[in-house]
Amino acid sequence: MDWLWSIGFKKEFVIYMVVDLICLGPLGMCVPFFSILLGFPVGWYLAKRLYNPDLNVKILLKGLFKYALLTSGFTFIIMILAWGRLIPMLWGPTAKVAHFGLPMILYDPVASFVGWIILMIIISPFLQFLTTVFAANLTVIRADN
Repeated sequence: MDWLWSIGFKKEFVIYMVVDLICLGPLGMCVPFFSILLGFPVGWYLAKRLYNPDLNVKILLKGLFKYALLTSGFTFIIMILAWGRLIPMLWGPTAKVAHFGLPMILYDPVASFVGWIILMIIISPFLQFLTTVFAANLTVIRADN
């Protein structure tokens, strides 16, 4: 397992992009549930990679925050590419939105469509960011003891 800690940053990020695309595409059908769950092992790996007992906590947290933003930013871009093209449907006939196949989470076709798009594009990458930061912080707390 020593090879895991000696990979360069660019290779790590390429591996992450491939795994995230697999989580978004074939596994999740562009619903980022598995990408959100991917935040846990990514946070663990980031903390294990960046943690050093002699390192200042502020520097460690900045690094964890930066890389968590980078990983969730990639998911955000993929979500914009996948779901952003549907936003112009808001200005079309309402019947198109009603029969599009999205869940009626707000009991109105247009409101449900807007809620779904916001959930997919904005909230899901943010949840992935939160899971990454949470797992990284738990790993650092456990490593510190």
